[in-house]
Amino acid sequence: MGTTGITNQRVAEVLYEIADLLETKSVRFKPIAYRKAAKAVMDLREDIGTVTNRGDLETIPGVGEHIGAKIHELVTTGNLPYLESLRKEIPEGLVELAGIEGIGPKRATLLNRELGISDIQGLEEAAKAGKIRTLPGFGERSEQKLLHAIRLRQESKGRFLLGDILPVADEIVRQLASHPSARQVTIAGSARRRKETIGDLDLLATSPEPEGVMDLFSTLPAVRRIVGKGPTRSTVVLASGLQVDLRVVAEASFGAALQYFTGSKDHNIALRRRASEKNWRLNEYGLTDLADGRVVAGSSEEEVYRALGLLLIPPELRENRGEIEAAEEGTLPALVGYDAVKGDLRVRSSWSSGSLPLTKIALAAKEMGYSYLAVCDHAKDAGIPRGLTAEDVATQQKEIEGINRVLDDFSILSGIECSIMHDGKLNLPSSVLDDLDIVIAGIHTGFSAPEKEMTRRLVAAIHNDSVDVLAHPTGRIIGKRDPVQADISAVSYAAAATGTLLEIDACRNRLDLTDENCRLAKERHARFSIGTGARDAGELQDMHLGIATARRGWLGAADIANTLPEKDLRTLLGR
Repeated sequence: MGTTGITNQRVAEVLYEIADLLETKSVRFKPIAYRKAAKAVMDLREDIGTVTNRGDLETIPGVGEHIGAKIHELVTTGNLPYLESLRKEIPEGLVELAGIEGIGPKRATLLNRELGISDIQGLEEAAKAGKIRTLPGFGERSEQKLLHAIRLRQESKGRFLLGDILPVADEIVRQLASHPSARQVTIAGSARRRKETIGDLDLLATSPEPEGVMDLFSTLPAVRRIVGKGPTRSTVVLASGLQVDLRVVAEASFGAALQYFTGSKDHNIALRRRASEKNWRLNEYGLTDLADGRVVAGSSEEEVYRALGLLLIPPELRENRGEIEAAEEGTLPALVGYDAVKGDLRVRSSWSSGSLPLTKIALAAKEMGYSYLAVCDHAKDAGIPRGLTAEDVATQQKEIEGINRVLDDFSILSGIECSIMHDGKLNLPSSVLDDLDIVIAGIHTGFSAPEKEMTRRLVAAIHNDSVDVLAHPTGRIIGKRDPVQADISAVSYAAAATGTLLEIDACRNRLDLTDENCRLAKERHARFSIGTGARDAGELQDMHLGIATARRGWLGAADIANTLPEKDLRTLLGR
């Protein structure tokens, strides 16, 4: 049986789209099944084509006979008529409309039925005209929130989440590296710097036969359109709309090209200015002495930086935020390593919004090489109906104790994520919280409070003796919800004074704290934790995104609590 080379990522994208389309049609239950199957495909450790050829699709969690048949058809033919028929049934733009914060599939359907709105432009026009407030469940305030959400969507349009792009980039690199003449293939650009969102993807390679590599690149299964193709540079657009640029350079220029196509504009301008002071020219071809045309450096990045009198600057720092001066003075920070974290400090279980029971999420974490993780399901309140009551917390804690007795070389830390109420208090009493290993507190409602009020609220929670970690401190969702208005400097000082950890939420659409706030908080002597908020085994993999944010924020391992062994972590938490 043959396959078309369609990747796991592409199959997952199709299944997610089917789920969105079915939900927009108000179909019940099926969207959940398709999303579960999509995530399971993304979590696969082998190629979906291999699984298809082996006839094992139904062994994938969540993939039954019907979804398995659709995956089989997609993988073997490259097309799925079922998806095409769904697309024709739904007005163009309605799915995108449902993705606006505050809308969702049900409201999108209502807006389409009552006002004929079928896209974001129509939504904006209706909101500005005051037409939406007349519908059930809407009001004048709803209209203003929708206009704000539309603005956020427009500002982020054409940009992709780092966490969504890196698996795609890695797969393309793997495929290109399989070409017989490919020598070095790597990610460059903002993706290599690990910026939270990516406009387009830059790839760099070396090869004695660049035309062959370009032929392979332009015919990859994920490619939907070729923008331009040349002997050493090609540009394609993927089905997702992501533009990918590939350049093949000479081995002698690889280091200079990698530096040139990785650094931010400001970083590169500063380096070129430094080269100019020596009467040198720095570009993607090398570092050249203008006096005699001699190439001073170019084969490796380290060689280029060293020739300029600098230590090698990690890609994540190349933003011209003081890293060049630090490289000159020998004061670059020793950044936290991607393998330094010993456990995830905030995950969910099936006790609340997670999909896995405690034992399975623990085993998934252990398989990643962790020695512990903290299960911090939400505490129940009006905004989180699936959360835990005080009685649930006690029962879950006993279950954790039982699991820990049988697990080898791994521990579950019992925890909870409480909501910070408007007065700064938590939605569970200290009598419940103080028996837990770790208590996390976060803002889950009232995001639009003024800066002074929000700062007071956060600082009050930090000063609560039961609180160990302030979760996702600014509450932002990239492209959907602005960060809260708060004085992060004051929050950081309070955290440093009380020993409360500031969390870097590694979830791909949060990355909160941001890199710049991490650096600010470090300067105020605060310490940090990293948690994914994972609801399943796949989301545990987002930890590397939180580590990337920490690195961009100049953080080292000593700044992050969950780089510690469990015993030292418990001592730090004081529990």
